[in-house]
Amino acid sequence: MFIIIGWVVVIVCVIGGYMAMGGKLGPLWQPFELVIIGGAGVGAFITANPKYVLAKAGYGFKAALKGPKYSKDDYLELLSLLYAIFKLAKTKGMLAIESHIERPEESSLFQAFPRFSSDHHAMEFLCDYLRMMTLGTDNPHELADLLDEELETHHAEDAQIQSAFQTMGDGFPALGIVAAVLGVIKTMSSITEPPEVLGKLIGGALVGTFLGILLSYGFVSPMAAAMGATFSADAKYMQCIRAGLLAHVSGYAPAVSVEFARKALLSKDRPSFFEVEEAVAALPPV
Repeated sequence: MFIIIGWVVVIVCVIGGYMAMGGKLGPLWQPFELVIIGGAGVGAFITANPKYVLAKAGYGFKAALKGPKYSKDDYLELLSLLYAIFKLAKTKGMLAIESHIERPEESSLFQAFPRFSSDHHAMEFLCDYLRMMTLGTDNPHELADLLDEELETHHAEDAQIQSAFQTMGDGFPALGIVAAVLGVIKTMSSITEPPEVLGKLIGGALVGTFLGILLSYGFVSPMAAAMGATFSADAKYMQCIRAGLLAHVSGYAPAVSVEFARKALLSKDRPSFFEVEEAVAALPPV
């Protein structure tokens, strides 16, 4: 939503300021300049990126538009789920959670937390490491290295998407110059025309440079930055799970393990200690 608002502000200020200075909109209407710049930018985007990144381009664009997908309520539910799992494991042993993690979509434990259950990636991430614990993985240092490796891989995949959009944004000013040079070449072929005709042709050529810079610094590059911020904020969901798992495998009580997980969250999304305490107190017995 804020990206749309920002784009509207850019358009209104640039076009509004131009018109306030007495500029006419007619000379700015150069659709083929936009075809040259936008088409070349998209072509370069396709050339520069592997199939995986191209397939995820829509996902990245949607993430930038919508912003972080996890709210404070989502994190509160996650912390409550972690507490329920850790408490079950402490009271009945790790094997007691085996039936839940083998078929989480049928588990009454997981289904009590619908937001988490609908997140396939988070569900798979948590269940994989709980399964390793049931198989005897109890070294927190080795587990931390493996968790960090997986999270770093996921971060690198998201960074490729952001970098692809940032690179396209960085290229638009140069492509604008390409469009402007083509406009100048067209103008030179009409050098015998009167000044009023030449002026219109030169003005149309300069629009290419204007569009390239505007697309880069007013639209695509800021969107790439928003995409990166969204990916970083969403990564905290997995980092919260990581912190809780490491605390649990280190032998801490469920309430303490959940507190480790809570501390991993950004302050704007982090439930208070008492909010978590109240939420876990309302959980049904496990």
